Amino acid sequence: MSGPIFARPAIALLAGAIFSFGLSLSGMVDPARVLGFLDIASGDWDPSLMFVLGGAVLVAMPGVVLQRSMTKPVLDARFHLPEKTQIDAPLLIGSAIFGIGWGLAGFCPGPAISAFLMGLPLVLLFVAAMAAGMVLYDRVLAVGFNMPR
Repeated sequence: MSGPIFARPAIALLAGAIFSFGLSLSGMVDPARVLGFLDIASGDWDPSLMFVLGGAVLVAMPGVVLQRSMTKPVLDARFHLPEKTQIDAPLLIGSAIFGIGWGLAGFCPGPAISAFLMGLPLVLLFVAAMAAGMVLYDRVLAVGFNMPR
């Protein structure tokens, strides 16, 4: 790692704060709005979060283009990108569980953590259940089924 020892955590904190602010500003921390977006079958479908996704892609594009021209990141010796590209049962099962949880609660991990400080009982319960699921996977399933941790 290059640079001062506090640089990576400081940049991670700043990036997380910006991301969290964007999630809050866009309405992604409001489960009713998210569920309105996910419920395409009803006559009350709310497509506004598509603009959030489109805006995020447009804002991220220059960073992705810049990253591809770099041989290594500024504060690390190498890029840490996913190496696994196959579509397998754990990916499909995990994706289904993620989608079911998102559709039932109106939260996914990023917005849930952003909304955590609001102290709402639903958010606290969701984050606790999410943490329990992560521990279950890490301590039991990943070891028992020889899956990546």
